[in-house]
Amino acid sequence: MQASIPDLQASPARTKGRFPLSLLCLTLGAFAIGMTEFIIMGLLPNVANDLHVTIPQAGQLITGYALGVAVGAPVLTILTHKVPQKKLLVLLMCIFIIGNAFSVIAPTYWLLLAARIGTAFAHGTFLGVGSLIATRLVSPDRRASAVSIVLAGLTIANIIGVPFGTFIGQQLGWRASFGAITILGILSLAGIIRFIPVIRQEHAPDLAKEFRNLMNPQVLLVLLTGALGCGSLFAVFTYITPMLENISGFAEHSVTWILVLFGFGVTIGNMLGGKLADWKLMPSLMTNFGVLAVILAVLTFMLPHPYLAVITVFCWGIAAFGIMPGIQVRIMNLTREAPLLAATSSHSALNLGNAGGAYLGGLAITYSGLASVPWLAAALAALGLIGAMTSYLVERKLTMTASSAH
Repeated sequence: MQASIPDLQASPARTKGRFPLSLLCLTLGAFAIGMTEFIIMGLLPNVANDLHVTIPQAGQLITGYALGVAVGAPVLTILTHKVPQKKLLVLLMCIFIIGNAFSVIAPTYWLLLAARIGTAFAHGTFLGVGSLIATRLVSPDRRASAVSIVLAGLTIANIIGVPFGTFIGQQLGWRASFGAITILGILSLAGIIRFIPVIRQEHAPDLAKEFRNLMNPQVLLVLLTGALGCGSLFAVFTYITPMLENISGFAEHSVTWILVLFGFGVTIGNMLGGKLADWKLMPSLMTNFGVLAVILAVLTFMLPHPYLAVITVFCWGIAAFGIMPGIQVRIMNLTREAPLLAATSSHSALNLGNAGGAYLGGLAITYSGLASVPWLAAALAALGLIGAMTSYLVERKLTMTASSAH
């Protein structure tokens, strides 16, 4: 899916190296999406009490959202593949706004669950399309950095949005949190309409080509590699609170601040990962996976020592999210002619990795105890390293073969 954007090529953002304001509209949308995904974690007791359900049932609001992302991204992409990208962003943000507005007034648990799943359908497709548009708003040598700016919305949501939204929910009721997210969605929609340019497509979208690109073994390998990276993240992140409380000995209120520090690490890693991917994509991605595996293994030995545990958790946040921009750009590089389905499906793969990591972490705790979880995560990161190395070596071999043929 090629795009010609002559009106952007002369813009100051591209010529002077500054990121355009339109990128911030996408970042705001990602910020609102990040809040929607994670806000419910801090409000489970409130939701459960208000809707007269158990805590595990309220927890299904998180699972339902994750499944909505996994299924919704490819399905919605297929159904809307002929919609121009700016109009598609507007449509997706409208779905997001309506879903959150309905969450504010949902009278029953099942209607709230339906609203969450409906909202989740916009999640992966918005981030996929937003990432594609971001790469076309900047010069080619800054594509990964542009993607990292968009994805920074998700990471900043964890530092600022979720704690702030949880506070609103605890003071004014959980429905007020979804009201605040709805307002953020409206602001993002207004920015998208005003500042995102119309990207003209030289070729009509070809769904068959999109499927062929998605089924490319190299693309599937990168999707698996990304899922392993997210699996390693959520294997630990899901159970980080009991680990810090039971192994490191931190009080509950201290864990909150450690997680905020982790969020800062995640944001730094996301931005740093984008710059490194712009410099040397695959070498930086492989190095990042290797460093991530080592840090997770070291975390096992640092957890009993409170101060060292905090430092290691911060470093883990940097390494964990450093891989995300590189994975997204790698997929877009492999599917240049028709990247939309693969770019949006990456968020399905990453969410499946999240769910798989949390599940495997639970198994590790059941059979080996809390202290074994970082070892499991390190193994998943090591498998991600193998996937990245395999992708890189296969590409080099194909390039050398093509060169020798000429």
